[in-house]
Amino acid sequence: MAQARPEGQAKTRRDHHGTVLAEFTPGPGDEAAPEIDRGRLRRLLVDHLRPGTVRWGHRLVRATPLGHGGHRLEFAGGTTVEADLVIGADGAWSKVRPLVSDAAPQHLGVCFLDARFDEVDSRHPEVAGIVGAGHMFSNDNDGRAVILQRNGDGVVRGYIAFRAAPDWHVGAGVDLTDRESIRSHLTQEFGHWSAAMRALIVRNDGDYVPRSFWALPAPLTWEHVPGVTLIGDAAHLMAPFGGHGANLAMLDGAELAHAVSRVAGPDPAAGLDEAVARYESGMFARSGELAVSSNEALVQFFATTDAPDLPPDPEQEHRDYLARAEAYRQERARQAGERTEA
Repeated sequence: MAQARPEGQAKTRRDHHGTVLAEFTPGPGDEAAPEIDRGRLRRLLVDHLRPGTVRWGHRLVRATPLGHGGHRLEFAGGTTVEADLVIGADGAWSKVRPLVSDAAPQHLGVCFLDARFDEVDSRHPEVAGIVGAGHMFSNDNDGRAVILQRNGDGVVRGYIAFRAAPDWHVGAGVDLTDRESIRSHLTQEFGHWSAAMRALIVRNDGDYVPRSFWALPAPLTWEHVPGVTLIGDAAHLMAPFGGHGANLAMLDGAELAHAVSRVAGPDPAAGLDEAVARYESGMFARSGELAVSSNEALVQFFATTDAPDLPPDPEQEHRDYLARAEAYRQERARQAGERTEA
């Protein structure tokens, strides 16, 4: 919480002329969904690990079942290791997922260009004013959008987004390594946007980073396979709308860790397998509905329509966040009580 930014919960929705369509400012003490920069979060987590826990530079090539729940992991460079439990936390293109499911990511029909503005308050005051303290969403109701977010240290980051295939740049004759080539294309693509809003598109610092958005079929479940499971995007890759992906990934990891740490009894292997299966059951229930709603929200946001696609009521969203958190705490307390009685 010392590094979180509750003010980052603020949201502004604008049209492509810059007109404000909806605003939300969190009230005093509102900590329903505080923001934290990804870099700081990663550092916070890795600093609390025992040295040597993370082995960098080991790209997984394949995972091979050995029978009885064991698996051999083969890494680029030739290193191999055998494991009793493999947890696939390896994202959208997981090498572990095929052990439990043949599901593959599907392109959502939208591509993003990641852009950033440094020292935004002094160097880009017009951008700072439009974005505010949190998120700014804008679209033209015809498949184009700009989504920006204030980070810490005076940085604004976000996306210039549009409906397109992953290889859109080939047909458009755009060199993704050439900033000016991209800007020339965006100037035409967003030419009907106001001058103030176009500044968000072509005055960024540094290069654009191309991204395309994919999602797994949702809700995704699988029959439990001994010795292997998934967390995060490997298990429930979804559209970024709603900001659920990273939160679910961390909760998956925590829930799985708790489940594994409680394994005991005369047959640890069987206990481990039961614990992982229980984790998966809870993870499926937790992630499925959110994945469906996030994917639908992205499609709706980039749809062609005559009516503006206004966001959900932020105050109701915050009430929903708090209700889900309280329901989670009560369920954890109930489970802890059952274990104590047992």
